[in-house]
Amino acid sequence: MTIARHEPFADLARQHDADRLGMVVFLSSEAMLFGAVIMALLALRAWEPAAFAATSGRMDLLAGSANTAILLTSSLLVAIGAEAASAGRKRLTMTMFALAALLGLAFLAIKGTEYSIEYLEGLMPGVGPKQDFGSPGARMFMDGYYLATGLHAVHVTVGIALLAGCAWRVHAADPPSAVAIGNIGLYWHLVDVVWVFLFPILYLSR
Repeated sequence: MTIARHEPFADLARQHDADRLGMVVFLSSEAMLFGAVIMALLALRAWEPAAFAATSGRMDLLAGSANTAILLTSSLLVAIGAEAASAGRKRLTMTMFALAALLGLAFLAIKGTEYSIEYLEGLMPGVGPKQDFGSPGARMFMDGYYLATGLHAVHVTVGIALLAGCAWRVHAADPPSAVAIGNIGLYWHLVDVVWVFLFPILYLSR
C-alpha cells in the first residue's frame, strides 16, 4: 500500500503568502510584548510624575536623539533595499542592508556608551561603584529604562544579524527570496517603531 504524498503548498505564491502571514503573527506578538513594557512605563510616569521627570532629565538627550536619527535613517535604507530586491536590483539591496547593519552597530555603540556613563554615575540598578537614584520612583524609572532599552537592544542585535546575513547572501550570489527580504525589512521597521515610542517616554519626559 502506498501513501500519497502532498506538497505543503500548491505553488510558490502560496508559500510566500504563508511566510508573510507567519511574519505578521510573529511581529504582532513582539508588538504586544513591547506594548506591555511601554504601558508599564506610562503607568509609572502617571504614578511617580516628579521622580519620572527628574530621572528622565538625567538621561543623555544628545545620545538618544542621535540614536533616533540613526534608526530612522537605517529604516529608510532598509525600505530602499527591500524595494530594490523586488525590482531585481540585488547589488543595491546588498549595499542598503549592509549600511543599515552598520548603522545598527553605531546605535549599539552609542547605547553601550550611555550604559557605561550611567554605571559610573550610579544609575545602573544593583551594580556600580555607588547607587545614586535619589528616590524609590527614580529607581523604578531606571529599572524600567534598562528593561525597555535592554530588550530593544537584543532585538536590534538580531536585526543586525539578519541584515548582515542577507547582504552576505546577496553578495555570495545566493540571495533570499524577495518575500524573505521583505520580512527582514518588516522586522527592522518594528525595531525602529518601538524606539520611536521609547525615546520620548524615556528622554523627553523631563
